[in-house]
Amino acid sequence: MQADSTQLGDTIGLPARLSPMFTFDQSDLRNVRRQPAKGEVKKQQIKKTAPVQKVIVQRGTRITSKTTHVGSAYKGVSRIKTYDFTHRDVPAAFEGFRIAFVSDLHYKSLLKEEGLKDLVRLLIDQKADVLLIGGDFHEGCQYVPPVMAALAQVKTPLGTYAVLGNNDYEACYDDIVREMRHYGMHLLEHKVDTLRRGGERILVAGVRNPFDLGKNGTSPTLGLSPDDFVILLTHTPDYAEDVPVTNSDLILAGHTHGGQVTLFGLYAPIVPSHYGQRFLSGLKYNSKNIPMIVTNGIGTSQKAIRMFAPAEVVMIVLHRLTD
Repeated sequence: MQADSTQLGDTIGLPARLSPMFTFDQSDLRNVRRQPAKGEVKKQQIKKTAPVQKVIVQRGTRITSKTTHVGSAYKGVSRIKTYDFTHRDVPAAFEGFRIAFVSDLHYKSLLKEEGLKDLVRLLIDQKADVLLIGGDFHEGCQYVPPVMAALAQVKTPLGTYAVLGNNDYEACYDDIVREMRHYGMHLLEHKVDTLRRGGERILVAGVRNPFDLGKNGTSPTLGLSPDDFVILLTHTPDYAEDVPVTNSDLILAGHTHGGQVTLFGLYAPIVPSHYGQRFLSGLKYNSKNIPMIVTNGIGTSQKAIRMFAPAEVVMIVLHRLTD
């Protein structure tokens, strides 16, 4: 079902004419810490420093979010962004259902062996009910087997579902498909799968190569019932604007890396999107007001550097709207 909605305050504090251009993300500023004195042992800790941001989406959806900084405890991941997603189509049996979402590992780029191990440990610690992956797994075919073997260690009650990214379609496609089959992961290439719990269901749809609209320009959600709760998984957020994604209730995307290198989280000089800053990072909406969460992802491309675009894991907790 389309969420007829209005967005409140993803860019609070900017003049209205500038709001669409900038997305505030000062996470790296919060991570600047005093360096330990000589002989002092640095303690690992998880800091919950960001205030809860509340976004109300009218007519059937309520969304709140918070950020947990975890860089001192998990190498290679700076933060967890958690969204409490309340929607009228969420079945009662899925109250509290936990979704882990990661994308753009680009192993080995900035993400190396120890970072991959810590990413897996972090995902296991989240006790998710399902793991969703947004593609761009690798930076070379030789890295496909180890990254898939690592991700396979994340066991969830309903398994792992993934789409592929542009890197995956450009190279190593057969390797990825083979490894996913070996580990029992579900590849959603213009497919819809059903997640069942307590006699009820939600649907997860995935987009095949969203950059080839000639072949894939019809969303896999079009034939679904508006009464089902539907999650659409696509590598690039542009797809949700380029084509009608009717019946989607929540869209999950990556690809942008949050700009990867930004000016204090305010502006990204380079964004791999023909919509510029519009779908850079965080909670966004397409022109039909369907909510979309765009993750910064984990790894990097071109240069192994991130500036004010922290690597992140996204957690989504579903709730049924009852009022």
